[in-house]
Amino acid sequence: MTAKLVWENLKHRPLRSLLSFLLIGVPVTLILTLVGLTHGMITDFQQRQKASGADIVVRGTNAQTALSFGSATLSEGFIKLLEKQPHVKMAVGILNHNNQIWLTVTGIDLDKFSAMSGGFTYLEGGPFRKPDDMIIDRYYAAQQHVHAGDTVEVLTRPWHICGVIEGGQLSHMFVQLKVLQDLDSSTGKVNQIDLKLDNPANVEAVKKNLRGVLGDEYPIYDMREFTSLISVDNIGGLREFTWVVVGIGVVIGGVVVWMSMYMAVLMRTREIGILKSLGGSNAFILRLVVMEALILGAGGTLLGIGMSFGAQWLIRALVPASIQMAIVPLWWPISLGIMLASAALGALYPGLRAAQHDPIEALAYE
Repeated sequence: MTAKLVWENLKHRPLRSLLSFLLIGVPVTLILTLVGLTHGMITDFQQRQKASGADIVVRGTNAQTALSFGSATLSEGFIKLLEKQPHVKMAVGILNHNNQIWLTVTGIDLDKFSAMSGGFTYLEGGPFRKPDDMIIDRYYAAQQHVHAGDTVEVLTRPWHICGVIEGGQLSHMFVQLKVLQDLDSSTGKVNQIDLKLDNPANVEAVKKNLRGVLGDEYPIYDMREFTSLISVDNIGGLREFTWVVVGIGVVIGGVVVWMSMYMAVLMRTREIGILKSLGGSNAFILRLVVMEALILGAGGTLLGIGMSFGAQWLIRALVPASIQMAIVPLWWPISLGIMLASAALGALYPGLRAAQHDPIEALAYE
């Protein structure tokens, strides 16, 4: 009986119900989108680094984080030195230049990088031919609406797109190492050296040897360590920011439910009076209001999950290179729990107010 009464109340006020679902769904979408962006961008960075084919990464002295490449402080002479070390099969110098947040221009020796990574898969065009040539992946090409043969402006200068690749390796944009070194006034220097070993099982032995050769001044990571540097826990303030957004979602959800249920109680004063005159207890009236609020919270959460897929589609359509968003099903029950708790708290005052209605006064209400 309780469920039927709740269903009839929702069904006979469809506009109010739909608006409540929507307003609860918005904060759920915000929460899931933020979590999805965090996971998507971190996973994308990790996969791109692993696809380089390197087993060990040596960073410059001023590279404070994995995302902060720092200026070029590694002499190219280090590349030859490292290649001579036991079990090191190949050393490749890389120069990364942050163009935008999460969007980097990478200078490479194309032949050596291809030998380490297995090479690019070209969808259009081909390798570098001229100093102003740039290779981009299909995500950046889609974001900029360009093709091989077109021109893009990056780092305040025009570049000729010589090739569009499948992507997924290290960066979205590649230029010749020597050219980027000249632009950065870092001739003969790089800010990262990737090492490929004869056997990945020798990683720890090589790291120990490199620390003896280079000292503790230069950060040395195996690929697992390097990719683990980018996580929610290792990016300052990200976890706190996520919980701030969750808190905002709780407040919005609670306020929406409170307003919806408060108005519902006012509109159904006579109905409540009839129920109480028929023997409905205070607990029964409170249960009706809270159950309706929980349904609104659950429905709004489902709508928010659906809208998060829409947000992912929109991001992929507009900025597939700059921003990556993942769908994180693990957060669906978390969002549901947050919204149900918020809905229950929001319904508490209207429910208690409804339960305290005097049946005689309620029946006389106009």
